[in-house]
Parts: sequence; C-alpha cells; structure tokens
Amino acid sequence: MEIQEYIIIFLKITVGVSIINVWLIQPNKPSRWRGGDAKTIIEEFNVYGLSKTFYKVVFVVKVGLAILLLASIKYDFLTLYSSLGLAALLLGSIAMHIKVKDALFKSFPAFLFMAMNLIIAYLSV
Repeated sequence: MEIQEYIIIFLKITVGVSIINVWLIQPNKPSRWRGGDAKTIIEEFNVYGLSKTFYKVVFVVKVGLAILLLASIKYDFLTLYSSLGLAALLLGSIAMHIKVKDALFKSFPAFLFMAMNLIIAYLSV
C-alpha cells in the first residue's frame, strides 16, 4: 500500500468518526463551535431558523454519509459519493454560520472537514 492510500484511510477515519461523535455521542453537549448561543444541535438548528424536520433529514443524511465514508475504506466505490456528499453538507454548515453572523472561528471545524472530504475525493480519483 502506498503512503497516499494510508493518508486517505486516515482522513476517512478522522472525518467519519468525528461526525458520528458530534451527531450520535455529543449532540446535547455544549460546544464553542455551535452556532449563535446554542448548547445543543437542535438549538443550533433553531438559531439558523431551520425546522426540526430539516434537522432530522440532515441527521440521517450526515450520519449515513459518515458511515458510508468509513465503509469506503473497504468498498472504494463509496468514496466519491460519501466524501462529496459530506463536503456539500459542510458547505451548508459554513453558510449557516455566515447567515447568523457567527464569529469566523465557529466555522473552522466545518471548513476543516469540508477540506478533508475534498482532499479524499481528489486523491481517490
């Protein structure tokens, strides 16, 4: 295996596990990265003016894509779908931070993980 393949696997694990952690393990814990003054993910969606239904859709899609990204370590054909799908969702996260005029640092995790997904996609083609 070449070094590039190890880098891709490292990035996939980092992104996939991090997203699953945020959405399944720590959704109700405060974080300095949350939009506005939100303490939970649902409060964050409220800050952005998004519905609970939209939250549920994003939850399913984001966690599903994170799982597919992890599965793409074994099943390479899943790589582009999962990494580009997550990159698009993370771009939406950045847009929401901008919409509510959050401090720039609050967008950093979304920007970092979007960049990592774009690197995964680029190195995988």
